[in-house]
Amino acid sequence: MKMKIKVSSMGRMTRAGILSIVTFLLVMFTIPATIRADQEPRQESLPRLVEIALADNPEVKASEARWQAFSNRIAQARAFEDPMLMLKIQNGIVRAPLDFSREAMTSKVIGISQQLPFWGKRALKGEIAEKEAESYKWLLAERKLELARMVKETYYQLYYIDRSLEIVDRNLRILNDFITLAETKYSVGQGLQQDVFKAQVERSKLLDVRISLEQQRKSTVANLNALLSRPASTTVGRIAKAEMQPLSLNAEQLALMADENRPLLKSTRARIEKAGAGLKLAKRDYFPDFTVSFEYMQRDPAMGSDGFDMYTLGLTFNLPVQISRRQAAAAESTAEIRMADEELNSVRNSIQAGVADLVAQLERRQKLAELYKTGILPQSRQSLESAVIGYRVGKVDFLALLDSMVTLINYEREYYDSIADYQVKRAQLEALVGKELE
Repeated sequence: MKMKIKVSSMGRMTRAGILSIVTFLLVMFTIPATIRADQEPRQESLPRLVEIALADNPEVKASEARWQAFSNRIAQARAFEDPMLMLKIQNGIVRAPLDFSREAMTSKVIGISQQLPFWGKRALKGEIAEKEAESYKWLLAERKLELARMVKETYYQLYYIDRSLEIVDRNLRILNDFITLAETKYSVGQGLQQDVFKAQVERSKLLDVRISLEQQRKSTVANLNALLSRPASTTVGRIAKAEMQPLSLNAEQLALMADENRPLLKSTRARIEKAGAGLKLAKRDYFPDFTVSFEYMQRDPAMGSDGFDMYTLGLTFNLPVQISRRQAAAAESTAEIRMADEELNSVRNSIQAGVADLVAQLERRQKLAELYKTGILPQSRQSLESAVIGYRVGKVDFLALLDSMVTLINYEREYYDSIADYQVKRAQLEALVGKELE
């Protein structure tokens, strides 16, 4: 009789303990864990990371130096050639090379000459150099745009990894409680030892996932630090919550925005203008260049001559008779214009196709995230809560309970994957149109 009373008492105590555990689990699912503000890890700011990358990335610095180098060619192209100074002895006598008074024709000459290109050539050369520098300026802007895109993509990859780690850590704690629950039921003869083993195996699987996620985070952090030109071991803090902002523009409007803002298009247009100026210069090359010269001759009295000083003023120019060379130069510039035009059309087509594809992917990801948030995740949480209660009263086996938990884990990760991929695609779209989207 005492033994029965003891077993009955232990059974009541066990059921109370199980009920407490179940209540604790339900609270864990319905009330998010809060962390004190002074214990929260440092959060990274995406605008700040982009700013650091644009300021310190060596490829950006190299592109900027290239642009500055070509900018300094503009003044060189527009400048005149250096004047030529001439010093000579004219009609000197070999037997007396330094005697300037023996021959009346002997003179000491100083002269200067300056080459003068045909009207408009210097301006066209300057325009060619200016458009070439402009094309590199827009390529620098394109490089910055691409770098910002890569930083954003890496940032949101870290966002997904951090959210996945949080999900795994939370479910490891829940699984530990499941193991305790299974062991408690087994100890009172209401469960199976196999349930405990299944829970432990599932816990090992989650630990395996966590190890993989930690490795992925280290690799992604190294990639981000490389973009920011920082040591690979530099710590990257927690990634803040991402907000999905719906697009306010359609594909056609975004394509027009790209046509106005994309640096690559502006660079290609500058190359077209450069080739156009080159064609004008090739046509202007059919006209001669001039050289103006002035010489002053100082003479000494000799042979009864007073030795009056003399001067020479001259104008020389080239004869543009090499027609085939000039025709080839004009044909080269024409081909460059045609090539740049086709490249411009190709880039436009690529942008239009890319915009349409990214808009479609963004719409898909937005709808999926909304479906997970309002439908799938609440239903999966309710299913797990129901499985916990059912397992407590013996109406659901432990395998079904684990299956409900794993399903919820997968859905939660897919939800955050949709958010992260949405942000990645949005960053790609911003790089494609050449402007941040409000």
